[in-house]
Amino acid sequence: MGCVKEISELIDVVARLRAPDGCQWDREQTHETLRPNMLEEAYEAVDAIDSGDMKHLKEELGDVLLQVVLHSQIASEEGAFNIEDVAKELKEKLIHRHPHVFGDTKVSSTQDILDNWDKLKAEEKTHRKSAMDGISKAQSALMSAQKISKKAVKTGFEWPNEQSLYDCIFSEFKEFQEAEKENDKAHMEEEFGDILFATVNLARWNKIDAEQALLKANKKFMTRFRKMEELATKPLTEYSFEEYDKLWKTAKKQVG
Repeated sequence: MGCVKEISELIDVVARLRAPDGCQWDREQTHETLRPNMLEEAYEAVDAIDSGDMKHLKEELGDVLLQVVLHSQIASEEGAFNIEDVAKELKEKLIHRHPHVFGDTKVSSTQDILDNWDKLKAEEKTHRKSAMDGISKAQSALMSAQKISKKAVKTGFEWPNEQSLYDCIFSEFKEFQEAEKENDKAHMEEEFGDILFATVNLARWNKIDAEQALLKANKKFMTRFRKMEELATKPLTEYSFEEYDKLWKTAKKQVG
């Protein structure tokens, strides 16, 4: 019951902050003004997961929870729904999508569970007419590309083998080079997008999360670059390409 008490008190605190005599900043917030906060807090929670720091993760999950409670409080004031409605709908959805736990459905693998999930989700979302419906417009382009690719594959629109994916990627590079020769920026942008989308398909084929892969690559590059800055004996702007390359390889050896 301690959990219920703490959550109930949290809801009361947020309601108090939104009250006429509460905090001016909190009172001024809307679903729209809080939109960036929702994204930021979610990403910070992911960073905490990657760090393995449980204290940090607890704090960041609290910040994510605050966003849920704040949006629910605003909706309650507008007469749309409240936090109880959010919890009730989530509870019912979880029960409905886990018939192998709360019902008599038999499964033999994780894939069976995922297949059932997709089937039940489709039954709930009867208003969706296209396999491309339901893709968030707010997520990153890389995440959207992987989601689009996965949705297309579920309809049977799949490459025959991995080599055909490589062939597609190489073909997109050639088309980009042709657009570059034309000095057509619009065409170059289009073809570069095709390169990225084809590469995301390769990640999806190999069950790699493209977003996480790029985030890790970003982190690796920054780590190596910082090490280069530490090792540099003169301003980096004064380095030749050959010196830069040597410094990069040294940094790479030291930090991986």
